[in-house]
Amino acid sequence: MSTDLWPAGYALLELTQTDSTMAEAARRKDSLSGPVWIMAHHQTAARGRRGRPWVNQPGNLSATLLLRPPGPPEQVALRSFVAALALFDAFVAVTGRAEPFALKWPNDVLLNGGKVAGILLESLGNAHGVAHLAIGFGVNLAAAPAVGQVEPGAVAPVSLVSETGALVTPADFLPHLARAYAAHEAQFATYGFAPIRTAWLQRAARLGAVIRARTGSEDLTGTFQTVDASGNLILGTAHGPRAIAAADVFF
Repeated sequence: MSTDLWPAGYALLELTQTDSTMAEAARRKDSLSGPVWIMAHHQTAARGRRGRPWVNQPGNLSATLLLRPPGPPEQVALRSFVAALALFDAFVAVTGRAEPFALKWPNDVLLNGGKVAGILLESLGNAHGVAHLAIGFGVNLAAAPAVGQVEPGAVAPVSLVSETGALVTPADFLPHLARAYAAHEAQFATYGFAPIRTAWLQRAARLGAVIRARTGSEDLTGTFQTVDASGNLILGTAHGPRAIAAADVFF
């Protein structure tokens, strides 16, 4: 793994195997002295959003960033956009191309229209009541799950190598991701969400197009108008704009 790219102030814990890097982060949060990346070469119980299983195949990146950011929960949660921008920049760094990649609200990265990476955020308390944030990254570098392994109607998964021909190992990819995250985190800490939001919207998939958003209680169809200052998806519906804080989005 290249140490030349590794950002100052961020530690690295590299594991041969664990149940999941998110679970590993939860176990280690009380001993945290600063931001730490946890990478595992194999996970036995990986999971995605809403507890869904995450198919972890050899050669793909599974990593979690554990940190203790300041601010209220709603501000901390905006780091999903920071993480998405970091993934986008890392993909550009290893491929030399930006045009095939796009960001799908709330937590996915697309490559040629297929899902190549996903992000999972979890807030973790410790024994002292202090909140930590775990940001999980799953990146299909070498292989993608079969379509039958994902939720019906979801964006089909793809891998970096199958779509671009770029064979990148997790050890090669993670330093680019860590460096990009550190840069966007510094921008977020200094200037707030506004520049992060602008950059995310410039890379957004299906902005201005008709999409479907499924919340826990509704299934809404409308035009993806923007993301507001709180990170909500603004959906233009027949009954006017709707601000959506959390949903599964379908194209």
